[in-house]
Amino acid sequence: MKRIHTALLAALLGPLLLAGCERPPMESTQTGYRGTAMGAVVNPRIAGPIEAAQTLPEPIAAIPVAPGAPLAKDSYQNVQVLGDLPATEFTRTMLAITAWVAPKQGCAYCHAPGEALSSDKLYTKVVARKMIAMTRHLNADWKAHVAPTGVTCYTCHRGEPVPAQVWFTEPAPRSSGGATTDSGGQNHPSLQAGLTSLGIDPLTPYLLGNERIRVAGPTSLPTGNVASIRQTEGTFGLMVHMSKSLGVNCTHCHNTRSHAEWAESPLTRTKAFHGINMARDLNNAYMVPLTPTFPATRLGALGDVAKVSCATCHQGLNKPLKGAPLLKDHPALAGPWGTVSAATAAAAPDSTAVPADAVAKVAQVVSATATTPAKR
Repeated sequence: MKRIHTALLAALLGPLLLAGCERPPMESTQTGYRGTAMGAVVNPRIAGPIEAAQTLPEPIAAIPVAPGAPLAKDSYQNVQVLGDLPATEFTRTMLAITAWVAPKQGCAYCHAPGEALSSDKLYTKVVARKMIAMTRHLNADWKAHVAPTGVTCYTCHRGEPVPAQVWFTEPAPRSSGGATTDSGGQNHPSLQAGLTSLGIDPLTPYLLGNERIRVAGPTSLPTGNVASIRQTEGTFGLMVHMSKSLGVNCTHCHNTRSHAEWAESPLTRTKAFHGINMARDLNNAYMVPLTPTFPATRLGALGDVAKVSCATCHQGLNKPLKGAPLLKDHPALAGPWGTVSAATAAAAPDSTAVPADAVAKVAQVVSATATTPAKR
């Protein structure tokens, strides 16, 4: 009878235990020598819907700019960013940003109704200005990570005012007292660390701070080993986050023979290295300074501003938006217009090739603001 009970219990618990596993078949691609376990494993039932959801909105057709066309800084007031653009390209870029960030709210998301366009009454406009500057900085100075596709506001926002994948510093768990007053967040599963017990906050030390990302030292303890057990667990927490954010396994960036050996790692590890430094730069130079600009309702539990991580752009794919060349349609976000327009001038379409509705849409906005210079 006892054996029967045991068998029944196993039959009942077995499916429950297997419910947490991903069912086959999987798609496996060999990326290294045979027998080295260098392969990319993908679950098509998970990757398929993620890929299908990453689509681009239709771009607003560009209108050729005549030599000597008036610039935005001369046509409008208080244009602190993008003032180097021709007025028509500036208006086109504003329309695109509206579609990328606030398609439901429209222009009123940043421009207060009834106020002149010059008004900075809404905090969202101040934030948007900083984000546009950040996008240009990202495309111009972080080509080691984003080139050649580049990024736009849509890379993170995907048609929503607040990107889906941002993060805040997690409050430390309450101390249990005694000899273990500081657990470092262990055994408090975190979504950012894939619900592991590797620490409740795997992002703040590395994507806001500049702690060493290490799992082992070159020598045994105590001499020369600069990686503590806690540091090792923090590093693994960050790696789990990166793996989930890109939808890849460890061999995407590391060689199974030696995870720490740069000389034998895939080139994608170098790309990821620049990505970590890029996220840290954006958080400290652009996001944190905006903290007093946001209302309390937009801040985290500790009063900190939302920050970016790998997931903010990638959202489950190795290449955000499947590697679509975003700057091709919007070179204005690649840097100062004079330096980027020459690269696209030869490929600029003839005015007769531009859809009439696109010309009319831009012309309508320009004519509506031409009578009274307004600030942006």
